[in-house]
Amino acid sequence: MPIRAVLWDIDDTLFDYAGADRAGLRDHLAAEGLAELFPSVDDALRHWKAQTELHWARFIARETDFQGQRRARVQGFLGVDMDDSEADAWFDRYVVHFEACWALFPDSLATLHELATDFRQAVLSNSRLDYQERKLRILGVRDHFETVLCAAELGVSKPQAAAFHAACDALKLPPGEVLYVGNEPDIDAGGAMAAGLAAVWLDRDGVGGRSELVRIGDLGQLSRLLTLGRSSWSAG
Repeated sequence: MPIRAVLWDIDDTLFDYAGADRAGLRDHLAAEGLAELFPSVDDALRHWKAQTELHWARFIARETDFQGQRRARVQGFLGVDMDDSEADAWFDRYVVHFEACWALFPDSLATLHELATDFRQAVLSNSRLDYQERKLRILGVRDHFETVLCAAELGVSKPQAAAFHAACDALKLPPGEVLYVGNEPDIDAGGAMAAGLAAVWLDRDGVGGRSELVRIGDLGQLSRLLTLGRSSWSAG
């Protein structure tokens, strides 16, 4: 089947989440007078990332809500008991620094513009709709997408097939005519393939391996693949 639509992940695919998180946390710890708690920014970031992954997984599993995972991240990171209002305030101050560092990857905007000529585009994210809509608008790319779907509102998340199928239904296209692009080999590319979509793993860090997946190192390669009209999206 020909590819008619490109379905996107956002964080660490189009948007440099990791870069903004590192710079934002660095600036936040300095502003809070907490930089000395950790041997280095990288050490602090590893601890923060571990808490983020732990409690984001709980959010995806519907064990907590969006605000609850934020509070748990703060408490786990600082290792202290805080009431909800204190944790919320701490996280809100972090967000100010985090958002000040928001940026697309250098190849994102050009790729979105290039694909818009021949392909419909949409977003499927394991986040919350109001948060991701706001992010896309601040980054200046919301108008590139027909629709934005998020796990919190869908009630299912990647890599569940139902999440990918919901996006295909929103586009009114069969899975075989939709290509998913994301930075996670299992959650994004593997999940999409299992759901019957075409899929590309965006491996910006050059991790390699996973020969069963179509892998690219930058979005310029995606444009070339689609321009060439790749007939098969199996690996190799």
